[in-house]
Amino acid sequence: MVVTVDKFTGRDLEGPSQFTIKIHDINDNEPKFTRDPYTASVQEMADVGTFVVQVTATDADDATYGNSAKVVYSILQGQPYFSVEPETGIIRTALPNMNREVREYYQVVIQAKDMAGQMGGLSGTTTVNITLLDINNHPPRFPQGVYQFSISESSDPGSVIGMLRATDADTGRNAEMEYTIMDEQDMFQISTNHRTQEGVITLRKHLDYEKKRTFSLRVQVENVYLDPRFHSRDSFRDTATIKISVEDEDEPPTFLHPAYVMEVKEDAKIGTVIGSVRAVDPDANRVPVRYLIDWHTDMDHVFNIHPNNGSVYIARPLDREEHAWHNISVQAAEYNNKISHVPVYVRVLDVNDNAPTFDTTYEPLICENVKAGQVNQNLPIQTVSASDADQPTGGHRFFFRLPPEASVKANFTVTDNKDNTASIVTQRSGYSSLQRGTYLVPVVITDGESPEQSSTATLTVRVCACDRHGNPRQCSADAHALSAGLSTGALVAILMCVFILLMIVVLFAALRRQAEKMEPLIMSKEDVRDNVVSYNDEGGGEEDTQAFDIGTLRHPEVVEDSAHRRDVVPEMLYPPGRWAVGRACDHTDVRDFISQKLQENDCDPTAPPYDSLATYAYEGSGSVAESLSSLQTHSSQGLQDYDCLSDWGPRFKKLADMYGGEESDRDS
Repeated sequence: MVVTVDKFTGRDLEGPSQFTIKIHDINDNEPKFTRDPYTASVQEMADVGTFVVQVTATDADDATYGNSAKVVYSILQGQPYFSVEPETGIIRTALPNMNREVREYYQVVIQAKDMAGQMGGLSGTTTVNITLLDINNHPPRFPQGVYQFSISESSDPGSVIGMLRATDADTGRNAEMEYTIMDEQDMFQISTNHRTQEGVITLRKHLDYEKKRTFSLRVQVENVYLDPRFHSRDSFRDTATIKISVEDEDEPPTFLHPAYVMEVKEDAKIGTVIGSVRAVDPDANRVPVRYLIDWHTDMDHVFNIHPNNGSVYIARPLDREEHAWHNISVQAAEYNNKISHVPVYVRVLDVNDNAPTFDTTYEPLICENVKAGQVNQNLPIQTVSASDADQPTGGHRFFFRLPPEASVKANFTVTDNKDNTASIVTQRSGYSSLQRGTYLVPVVITDGESPEQSSTATLTVRVCACDRHGNPRQCSADAHALSAGLSTGALVAILMCVFILLMIVVLFAALRRQAEKMEPLIMSKEDVRDNVVSYNDEGGGEEDTQAFDIGTLRHPEVVEDSAHRRDVVPEMLYPPGRWAVGRACDHTDVRDFISQKLQENDCDPTAPPYDSLATYAYEGSGSVAESLSSLQTHSSQGLQDYDCLSDWGPRFKKLADMYGGEESDRDS
């Protein structure tokens, strides 16, 4: 658009004017493909002319002016396999039966030229990568017709025996295969590993070399996905033979049953056989089997088993109330320690060996002063029930009663309610006749089983002082067993036992006191004649010279002037003149005895040190006082000397006065 204005004034001289300018195109742009490269695919074995891909090129020149923008397509590379339509750019297959297994990838170069393909036109190229897609046109095939495998007879079900793989030239889903066993059997199975396309043979049951040693199977493989356009289904299968050998193993013994259940009564004696187990060696040589109990399952050693015949017997007493079931494990072993186990369940049957008792502690409270008419005769004060550890088949049935000796003049009685309970009933017209205190009511509880079991339980009835509302205020803890039914004879027997025990205690105390009074007073230094004194004193060492005074063994008149050391041999222990007191007081036999013992210790190199205490027992040949009897005194009175009696101390002063005085009178 053009506008004319005055250059001096700037005023618009004319209205706006519009001009059209047309530019003539020339062929200066080559065709360009929208993509480079192209990627395409087509199934193998496709028919001739099958569409593969369409390529497109554009030209920037004016399509309305000449042929500058008219593009024509041609194939520069890729013949004779593919062709392109010149005007549309569609690429199609040019050869039949192209096989992917022969060649899978193709590269095709397409040219686009303007000016309708005439000389002088501009051109551009692009590359098309074409892949042949696989189809299922090849069946699976086993590389070999026979496969050999082996497996041990001790293998567990589920063990892998071996793997086999068929080949298939196809890929992907067209190469997926399925393996099956054609024979009717249940010992083996085959499955397909979908990742590796292998057939995995596994064991389904236990093998037995002694029964069957080889197996032959016929295995088939086929493709999962078939293309019926090319082949029939039967042509896409293949078969092979599998031979499996069973290897012999030294197997442990085999029990005839997987488990054993035994029953025994709880009162069965030790050594009673409750059952037996049996195991055999499955191998051909039939090695003998020995039996034993796994003590980890029978820590208390309640049972034992005969090692040769497998008989299980009782080793300790049974108690059903403690253990109603025992779960033990029995082992069967061969000489080479091949061991197998089998569970044995022992049920302990109940026998009636427990007496029933009260199921809880009963202590009913009643008031001692009840107004007339408030309490009637035979009023129940407590309902009791019992329990029994036994479990009879028909259930428990308990019977309650008072013992015969408690039924006479009893304050209470027992009423059996016939429903395993009993009511404790007062026998008086009211409680006012009972003293305040505690009453013990014996109740005999009996079961109805065979053999019959019974026990006597005691019910404690407390009679208390109550307020007018019947609330206990004060209860005594004294028990009135007699009022509860104990007989007079039983009470007398109890009192007699208590009295006898008290008498025994008193007698024992009196004897002990008498023994203390009669202990001889001969332990002093003044009177040691004809007595053996034990001091149980040990020396204080070689330097202790005062640990023991041997003067106690001497005559009372003999006194040591000086103490001698115990660690050296004394030159003269006893002065010879000190022993000559008189004919009647001469202790020659005691002195000789002591001298002999001293001589033996001095000459014995193994004797203890001199400060050691040596104790000897010697009664002597007689008393220095000789006989003190007054018998025959008239015949020997004049021949005896009693002067030494005055030297024996105050104990013999009376004798010295009697005999010494008579002699003085006779002399006068």
